[in-house]
Amino acid sequence: MRRCSQDLLSTNDQSLQNMNEPIARLFVQLQKLLPQYLLTSLARGLAGIRIPVIKNFFIRQFVRAYDVDIDDVRLQVPGDFASFNEFFIRELMPDARQVAAAGNVIAAPVDGTVSAAGKIEHNALLQAKGRNYTLQALLATDSAEAEKYVDGAYATIYLAPYNYHRVHAPVDAMLHSMRYVPGDLFSVNDATVRHLPDLFVRNERLVCHFSTDNGPLLLVFVGAMNVGTINTIWTGDIRPRKNGVVEAINFRDSGMSPEVQKGDLLGWFNFGSTVIVVFPADTTDNFSLVGPGATVLMGQAIGTTGNR
Repeated sequence: MRRCSQDLLSTNDQSLQNMNEPIARLFVQLQKLLPQYLLTSLARGLAGIRIPVIKNFFIRQFVRAYDVDIDDVRLQVPGDFASFNEFFIRELMPDARQVAAAGNVIAAPVDGTVSAAGKIEHNALLQAKGRNYTLQALLATDSAEAEKYVDGAYATIYLAPYNYHRVHAPVDAMLHSMRYVPGDLFSVNDATVRHLPDLFVRNERLVCHFSTDNGPLLLVFVGAMNVGTINTIWTGDIRPRKNGVVEAINFRDSGMSPEVQKGDLLGWFNFGSTVIVVFPADTTDNFSLVGPGATVLMGQAIGTTGNR
């Protein structure tokens, strides 16, 4: 179904994905002039309003504007949600998504659109045609860890505002460390991906290091404009921080097990953004089941793993 146009400053816009090149470039330049953190803070405040008439209005308008499928939402819309934000990170019915059961299958961690997927060329991941970024830049201070993924495989999945915004484990795994990397809050829609170099390593992100039966695994939450927080089950809300250094996140005192099964909830975004999944060389089929532009649902098979 057709998705209606979004405000120019929001994190995704189908019209922006189809805009002509001069307008796309102008959109990117405009973002450089905007007070990204102020706008994001304002969006977070509006999304948290709990006055019924206001939050219900926001939810109804959002559902209508983006043609959001609410048939599989666990709670009643809008009445059962205390705020627009609670609706945005909504849970689905238990049977709304089927997680690929085969042990060697990599499941999509989110609903969204595949921006790029395939083999890493030495240490270079594709952002868009003619634009690459490096493993070392993505991981920031974890540059030694980057060596583990040289010539590996990756999938970048973009979450539009209308998507289900919870992030799940793509395989059985054990969490070992988390790093919060402060940065910009550029939109991560198609226009910005195509025209802003190093977008995913300029924006704030949460880098999660896991181990699996086939070796290490990276899962990266990439923040964006109007993403009020990144949340994980171990940390609670992690709000954007404009300044500062890369921070190791203590998740071991949360009381939550670091061990997850495929399909288990990892966390969520407040507003649209991007997830990047990375595996080492020779441990997957290089995500052969999907390609750029593919629409995926959480739990859908996007590739397979194999022993080294």
